[in-house]
Amino acid sequence: MAEFIGGIFLLFLGLILLGLMVISLVWAYNDAEKRGRQGCLVVILLFLFSWPFSLLLWIVFRPDLPD
Repeated sequence: MAEFIGGIFLLFLGLILLGLMVISLVWAYNDAEKRGRQGCLVVILLFLFSWPFSLLLWIVFRPDLPD
């Protein structure tokens, strides 16, 4: 029974992390498009290069908004 509860907990934790990843990738896409970059390319790079850390790098090094 304890293994079942642990499995359910891990399933919910995985779904929460998946949801956070999808939300952050959608945000990064929209942010890149607003800043004049290709959103698809940014999302692919964020996804492939260690998602949470690459998102932090995008936030730090993203270009300024165009006037």
